[in-house]
Amino acid sequence: MEMNREKLCASKADGSSDSAYHCAACHDDEEWSNTSRGRAKSRSLSASPALGSTKEFRRTRSLHGPCPVTTFGPKACMLQNPKTIMHIQDPASQRLTWNKPPKSVLVIKKIRDASLLQPFKELCVYLTEENNMIVYVEKKVLEDPAIANDDNFGPVKKKFCTFREDYDDISNQIDFIICLGGDGTLLYASSLFQGSVPPVMAFHLGSLGFLTPFNFENFQSQVTQVIEGNAALVLRSRLKVKVVKEHREKMTVQNGIEENGVVSTNIEKEVGKQIMQYQVLNEVVVDRGPSSYLSNVDVFLDGHLITTVQGDGVIVSTPTGSTAYAAAAGASMIHPNVPAIMITPICPHSLSFRPIVVPAGVELKIMLSPDARNTAWVSFDGRKRQEICHGDSISITTSCYPLPSICFRDPVSDWFESLAECLHWNVRKKQNNFAVEE
Repeated sequence: MEMNREKLCASKADGSSDSAYHCAACHDDEEWSNTSRGRAKSRSLSASPALGSTKEFRRTRSLHGPCPVTTFGPKACMLQNPKTIMHIQDPASQRLTWNKPPKSVLVIKKIRDASLLQPFKELCVYLTEENNMIVYVEKKVLEDPAIANDDNFGPVKKKFCTFREDYDDISNQIDFIICLGGDGTLLYASSLFQGSVPPVMAFHLGSLGFLTPFNFENFQSQVTQVIEGNAALVLRSRLKVKVVKEHREKMTVQNGIEENGVVSTNIEKEVGKQIMQYQVLNEVVVDRGPSSYLSNVDVFLDGHLITTVQGDGVIVSTPTGSTAYAAAAGASMIHPNVPAIMITPICPHSLSFRPIVVPAGVELKIMLSPDARNTAWVSFDGRKRQEICHGDSISITTSCYPLPSICFRDPVSDWFESLAECLHWNVRKKQNNFAVEE
């Protein structure tokens, strides 16, 4: 009896069963059968699967290579954990598709820019009259005198659906987004959706345009391709930020004397905690604010104190934000498909404090050090700036709601073209070659 059990266990370990393994992270939903533990075909280490099968992984030109598997050899595997945040897939295979044809579109226009009025009108006329789409526009955009006083634009303007930021929730009413302006319009679009974000198509009509790959000259054909689902996507990870503040209020003691006999006119009484949550596309910046003292904040990673920042502050950014404030502070530039979180000090008073990259999914916590001389200030993508006092905390981790940005060509070509065109990456005179001696 015991011998039969051992044979049965050995046959299961040898993979002689007919059950097929399925990799959910693979774009092509590849399956392979673990039919034998025999000698596998020769292949490179990076392409070899963990299972002892004879089927090779599909090689791509992606940044990640083959999809990661969760089995290691014949007996080891990854413990299934419900805290999984994301599946890494081949960036080159990320394509847009529609379950149903899109009917509503949010058009975001840069405010107080007269040069965008004509492109805005042309785009809205094309969407409403030629595609019969419902166009959502922020109410303050239509308050521009050039749009309000245009009689020819009046019939189109009556078809708009308007909303107000922080008052109206349009998250479940928008099929996709079109941005007209610079990188700030994309950041603003991200702030409007604290959950799932519709696909974003960004036209370069601003100053820098690192995140806006489309030109407006041929917008009709480009918008039509997106509506038909013929477009590549780059999933830009966001940060989920939770700010917990110890809410205190000052109250005056009637007789001016506390229980211990100390004379006091004002005391602070803790009345609860205030919790705020944000979705951040670029970075969370903690700085010293108007104080002349160095900032002094503690940084925790998964509950462990990793360092104390003494300097002007610290930047916690996504790969998308690595080419923004973090790059100016000396950090490396990371492709948006790389799952990571960057920690970059701002003018640290230390020669050895270098920027670091930590895995996506870890939880960072930033608090004011107990012996800090002053408070700190925090902002999220340059907005919602607020003061952080003793006892307050900022928790940061990778959001499960990325921003799907529509590519002009593909994620790799668009990113390197932006590096060259916008940041002039590696631009210098070419070295002269040696003259050929006769």
